[in-house]
Amino acid sequence: MRIVSIVGARPQFVKLAPLIREVERRRRSGDLEHLIVHTGQHYDAGLSQIFFDELGLPQPDFNLEVGSGPHGQQTGQMLEKVEQVLIRTAPAMVLVFGDTNSTLAGALAASKLNLPVGHIEAGLRSFNRAMPEEINRIVTDHVSDLLLAPTAVAMQHLTREGIGHRAVLTGDIMREAVLQNLAIAKRKPSVLEGLGVRPGEYGLVTLHRAENTDEAPRLQRLLDTLNTIATNELPLIFPLHPRTRSQWSARCPNWVAHPRLRMTPPLGYFDLLQLTQNARVTLTDSGGLQKEAFFLGCPCVTLREETEWTETLDGGGNVLAGADPERILASVAAWRERYPRGNADFSADVRRLFGTEHVSAAILQAVSTFLEQRHGCA
Repeated sequence: MRIVSIVGARPQFVKLAPLIREVERRRRSGDLEHLIVHTGQHYDAGLSQIFFDELGLPQPDFNLEVGSGPHGQQTGQMLEKVEQVLIRTAPAMVLVFGDTNSTLAGALAASKLNLPVGHIEAGLRSFNRAMPEEINRIVTDHVSDLLLAPTAVAMQHLTREGIGHRAVLTGDIMREAVLQNLAIAKRKPSVLEGLGVRPGEYGLVTLHRAENTDEAPRLQRLLDTLNTIATNELPLIFPLHPRTRSQWSARCPNWVAHPRLRMTPPLGYFDLLQLTQNARVTLTDSGGLQKEAFFLGCPCVTLREETEWTETLDGGGNVLAGADPERILASVAAWRERYPRGNADFSADVRRLFGTEHVSAAILQAVSTFLEQRHGCA
């Protein structure tokens, strides 16, 4: 059985790692071949190669080197190149992850070749179609043959859209990744020492979505608010996504970071795990970091008006603040009052909402069952 996984962005590399470990375990006892296709969507070494190195991932079997560009151009180039790889490799199943342009291109290329598609993290919905990721999720789910849903809420979304019969509840693979990698991260040199901060005495910031970076007034408000937090509340560590650095330089060239707002290059996965676990609060517009903070007991302020991970809201570990300075500042202050040093314990709600810790095994079992049934019906 040959499976092809298509990835292209940092969160997908993280989700791929536990699946690779399970593939290696099963490969020793059965006929299983797994190939990795890297679209090149994230090509910066700080967002790509460092994750392969740290997570012990094998080098991709195919690197398409598409790079950045407008959505249509980038997705079109991926579609063309992925199609060529799939014709050449003829897999029994194509796996796509999450909601990036790599996800969409992989699903479309496979479905047009009549190859079965499995979508890991199926069923997520923010209900904001202005987000490119939302369109990617919806289209990918509706062309996929096997919907690998992380939560009961995701299953409900798929059922309401009339495709629940294709769905399997597997649990969330990023939780498995966090659990597997946290022990490794703790053995690594402390990134906190290198940055001059101590546990519970700083906040972590990430910012990269187009809605927050592409309009100068909104980006200016967010940057000014971060300066206010750094001035009055606590130091902030802000690893800069290349997109954010570019937009800040172009749209807010006169803005200057407060000395306690520490802007760094992109950081490795283990450094980010250390920083998240030990932060008093996380401020982010990333879907993945919302979950990682929840899993690690770090209160989160999401710099968006909605989230595809409503489970983090239901579990009491996350609040939505958009780009409104008053709401952001009030949220940070509220978390300080409730958890003065961070170190929250959301573990009971994590187990309730995100299920099993053995997600990669459940995913491969669902793939195997699907292919057996498909073959049996052929």
